[in-house]
Amino acid sequence: MKKKILSLVLASVMALSLVACGGASAETTEETTETTEATETTEETEAAEVAEDTEAVETAEATGEGLKIAIVSSPSGVDDGSFNEDNYNGILTFIESHPDATVTPVQEPTGDTAAAVQAVADIVADYDVIVCCGFQFAGITTIAQENPDVKFVLVDTFPSDAEGNTIEVENIYAMCFAEQESGFFAGMAAALETASNKVAVVNGIAYPSNVNYQYGFECGVKYVNETEGKSVEVVELPSYAGTDVTGANVGGNYVGSFADEATGKVVGNALIAEGVDILFVAAGASGNGVLTAVKEAEGVKFIGCDVDQYDDGANGDSNVVLTSALKVMHLNVERALNAVADGTFKGGNVTLMADTDSTGYVNAEGRNQLSADTITKIDAAYELVKSGAIVPAANFNGITPEDFTW
Repeated sequence: MKKKILSLVLASVMALSLVACGGASAETTEETTETTEATETTEETEAAEVAEDTEAVETAEATGEGLKIAIVSSPSGVDDGSFNEDNYNGILTFIESHPDATVTPVQEPTGDTAAAVQAVADIVADYDVIVCCGFQFAGITTIAQENPDVKFVLVDTFPSDAEGNTIEVENIYAMCFAEQESGFFAGMAAALETASNKVAVVNGIAYPSNVNYQYGFECGVKYVNETEGKSVEVVELPSYAGTDVTGANVGGNYVGSFADEATGKVVGNALIAEGVDILFVAAGASGNGVLTAVKEAEGVKFIGCDVDQYDDGANGDSNVVLTSALKVMHLNVERALNAVADGTFKGGNVTLMADTDSTGYVNAEGRNQLSADTITKIDAAYELVKSGAIVPAANFNGITPEDFTW
């Protein structure tokens, strides 16, 4: 287009010059016409080539072939056996059906929100799709808006503007999960199976997703206490109380990091010393420290988080994992990538719940140690959660564990 405009301007200048000189000869006019036609022919050829290249790119994107994918994760990395790894597995499953696609894991080592956003900015020019794992990536909005051809899959948070307000962005598919539902099932499992009548939940940082797990767990215990006539206590260590993103004290037991196994073990041991015999742990790699404390204790069980952690519970000839609360991220990450592949990708903010098989708990034979009676009771409650008859408390749904009812 720039070449065509330049040709027309030059032609106009020549014409004006010729008029000022008293007119042009037939030969000069013919040469000018031939030059203009040649220029237009070249421009048409170039435009056709550009259109062909654009069509090729769109076709490649529509088939998912050759998609360059990056996954940017928290300090615990994509092999944390939990949150990040489940997202990574969704990408790997996608690649199995799209073998020309590639994935590059990028580990942001600090967990700081500004550093997380910068990690995405550093690589945005090199990838077609970037999967961002965690609340700390909410600030990628400007990056996405400045790179409209890159697709973003944001997990566990919605994008926000400079003032921190939640917004929707055309090229960001942001998924949050109703972790409070999965936490509710974990709380029920703990309350139904405890022998000491003391249970606890251990978290990493009081991001909304972690607070949701905590609140859901507390609601699950409350539900069992009231429906089964029990008096199970949820134990909290005041020195490890969490502060959520608004600055509110949410209680609970927060390690303060997703990558601090040493402190995780300290918290685990302190709770066990208080008589806790079942711990639900949503703390990333910090949870490995809690798991170690459980394995070293007698008669204590561990409830995994995000993914089925039964294999992690192997402890000699026994297993310490009671069950695991599930947040089915791998399935939804794969779904988002398939949407990119088939050309149906659409940005937006969604909260995924039990009605899309996105929350739950492990009840598969050989993958849990729950009694048949406990499974029956949790499954019955699952249907009530799925239908909306039971709505557990969450960080920002206007319900607290104290006023939870059904």
